[in-house]
Parts: sequence; structure tokens; C-alpha cells
Amino acid sequence: MTYQEIRKNEEVLAFLKKGNDNLGVLGYTEHSEAHCTVVAEHAAYILKTFGYSEHEIELAKIAGFMHDIGNAVNRSHHAEYGALLANEILKDTDMDLEDRVTIVSAIGNHDESTGGAKDAISAALLIADKTDVRRNRVRTQEKGKFDIHDRVNYAVTAADLSINMEKKVIELNLQIDEEICTMYEYFEIFLGRMMLCRGAAEMLGAKFKLLANGSKIL
Repeated sequence: MTYQEIRKNEEVLAFLKKGNDNLGVLGYTEHSEAHCTVVAEHAAYILKTFGYSEHEIELAKIAGFMHDIGNAVNRSHHAEYGALLANEILKDTDMDLEDRVTIVSAIGNHDESTGGAKDAISAALLIADKTDVRRNRVRTQEKGKFDIHDRVNYAVTAADLSINMEKKVIELNLQIDEEICTMYEYFEIFLGRMMLCRGAAEMLGAKFKLLANGSKIL
């Protein structure tokens, strides 16, 4: 089972679509196939830069693409539901048991309320997921209907995830329009996620740095 095969898997795509539809009803930002593709590719970028094997990179990409399927069941504990669904889907493939368990564990630990990095795969998934902040994740363009989650995403006019291997630093550099969202509102939503990224970076032997409008925040 490969990443490219998972991206075409009918069950995975159906769960992602239903999960994203459900979250739309609840007023959440986009959690679709597009988000999961970004997460998969960024997780791969992180592990590749840190010198992990192609096999480990492939596992991170699969986990990244599948990580939000649990939203089809319920937003609450969606990571745990997603892990169980992923296990059932992957059991029917030719994937090695150890690889399947690694992916399931990464998915089950990606939510900031109950999770945390347990290995390199889960660390890369966490950082990739929590740093996917961008304007086009906001579903509505009517600013009068924005909640705080919409504002903090829409306010981000540019986001760059980069790695300095010489200093062993993973850096998220954001440009935020403070007329749309104050820095206070941003950190009300994202501080917990950024702290989770810091722990994940430490799992990779690195530090996590957050810059907003040119100033170091974390």
C-alpha cells in the first residue's frame, strides 16, 4: 500500500468528504482532501530534511492523508476515531503490521487535546497539521459571518514552514493582518497547537520557532 494508492482509496475519500461536510455544518474551517494533502506533503518534507528513510517518509505521507477521517464519526475524539477507521481500512491491504500500527498511532495522537508526538512519524504529522494555517481554509468570504477560527485563518496573508538544519530549527513564519485578527485572538486559538509543535520538534532533535510579522513569538 502506497501513498498514491491511499489518495485514490474510495473509503478514505468518502470518510474525508463526510468529515469535511460535517465540520462545515459545525462552522469549522476546511478539513478536506486539500488540507490532508498539504499535511502529507509537509510531513514528508520534514522527515526528508531530517534524513529519515524513504519508507518512513511514505508512512508519514499515508498518515498525513488519512489523519482527519475520524471527523466523519464525530469532531470530539476525531483522532481516536480516525485511528480505528484507519486500522480497519489498512487491515485489508498488503501493508506490514508494524507499519500499520505506526500509522494508526500517529493518527490517534495528532489532536492537541489528547495527543502528542510519540515517534518521528507522529511528530512530523503533528507539525504539518498544526502549521497548516491559510486564508483559503475559511469556507465563507462574508466577514460578518466569521467566528474566531475564521478570523485567525483569514488574517494569515502568508505562511512559510522552513527548516534550518544547521541550527536544527523548524520555523513557521506568518504574516498576519491585525486589522482582521488581533495577536491576542491568534494565540487564544493557536498557542496550544504551537506548544504541541514544540514538543514534536524536540522529538526530532530540533527546536520549534514561531514568528509573526517578523517578531519571534515562540
